[in-house]
Amino acid sequence: MSEEERISEGEVEVETTVMRVAPDLLLFGKWDSSEVEVKDPGLVKYISLRPVLIPHTSGRHAHRRFRKSRVPIVERYVNKLLNAGRRKDKKTRTGRNAGKKAKAINVLHRAFEMIHYRTGMNPIQVLVTAVENAAPAEETTRISYGGMAYPRSVDVAPQRRIDLALRYLAVGAVRNAHKSAKSLEECVVDELLLAYKGDTASFAIARKEERERVARSAR
Repeated sequence: MSEEERISEGEVEVETTVMRVAPDLLLFGKWDSSEVEVKDPGLVKYISLRPVLIPHTSGRHAHRRFRKSRVPIVERYVNKLLNAGRRKDKKTRTGRNAGKKAKAINVLHRAFEMIHYRTGMNPIQVLVTAVENAAPAEETTRISYGGMAYPRSVDVAPQRRIDLALRYLAVGAVRNAHKSAKSLEECVVDELLLAYKGDTASFAIARKEERERVARSAR
């Protein structure tokens, strides 16, 4: 039967289309960021838990004010690892691992696998809780009055709290790995787990408490 005859007889051919639903984006194909909870209400708007497969957005947030708050928190930590080993007298991103983002992503991937193996928890939740615990809420600034400079205690903005916490977590891991038998992955795991527990043995927790102690004395 020809096509014209089928149409004349009123036969209608219906094409069945199979809807393919994309699976949820899991970090490295293993961990779901939608299960992560941010307990600090002041940081909820600034910790992005947008699901991604690989934490690499190719710098789409660059040169846009406050756009880094939309970058996934995992990628922001990777970016801090890139320049955590830079010299103190240099303000540019010139660390030992500067520019080696693929290497930093692989380091974090292996570290997350070790965290999941040790604790059985979602490593993204461990990172977020570590950031919350290591984020200082108070610091000092210098106020000039009558030709004299005085330190004064001030509250820390939420965006800066996260930046400081991520910096301390990355610097602590890199410093522990320097001239050590431990690998960088193991040092990242140790730093994140200590900060997750709020232990003062963590470099990030120690720096936070020191900064807040100085701020309390300047009230």
